[in-house]
Amino acid sequence: MPLRAVVWDIDDTIFDYATADTTGMRAHLATEGLLGVYGTAERALSRWKALTREHWARFEAGETDWENQRRDRVRAFVGSALTDPDADAWFTRYLGHYEAAWALFPDTVPALDALAGTHRHAVLSNSSLHNQDRKLRVLGVRDRFEAVVCAAELGVAKPEAAGFHAVCAALSLAPHEVAYVGDQPDTDARGAVEAGLTGIWLDRAEQGGRPELTRITGLDQLAPLLAG
Repeated sequence: MPLRAVVWDIDDTIFDYATADTTGMRAHLATEGLLGVYGTAERALSRWKALTREHWARFEAGETDWENQRRDRVRAFVGSALTDPDADAWFTRYLGHYEAAWALFPDTVPALDALAGTHRHAVLSNSSLHNQDRKLRVLGVRDRFEAVVCAAELGVAKPEAAGFHAVCAALSLAPHEVAYVGDQPDTDARGAVEAGLTGIWLDRAEQGGRPELTRITGLDQLAPLLAG
């Protein structure tokens, strides 16, 4: 049976999260007076990214919830036992700088346009619906997706099969009728395959080395792949 829908990851797949995060955090640290604490902006950004990976992994493993993984990141970064309201306020200030740098990748809208007449579209993200629905609206593409399904509300994160099955259910399609596109080879592509979907790894950095996965290096390659 042909593929009838494409489900998308958001961050670093259609939305340039890495650039926005780096640009926003650099501006935030300057405003907060924290650049000097780490010596250089590069060290501060490296520490922030490492903490993001660490606490996202805890969230994905079910060891903490959405709000507390964010608070724990802030506390570890500033080196202080902030109260929940203070940690939330710090992160909110960061978000202001981060959101000012939001942008889609240049190949996102052309890829959505190329598939608009042939496939249905939805989102599955290891984030929260509040964050990702708003992000898609600000970026002007929310109306491209029939459903936006997120881990914070589901209570399960990729690569668990339940997340992939939930977005298939939202589309009323069987897993074998759905392709999933994401930038992480294991969390996204392998997880999708193991859940019965067609998993596609968007390897923008051209890392390679995973011959068992279906791989593209840009979204301009997606429509020809699905057509084939």
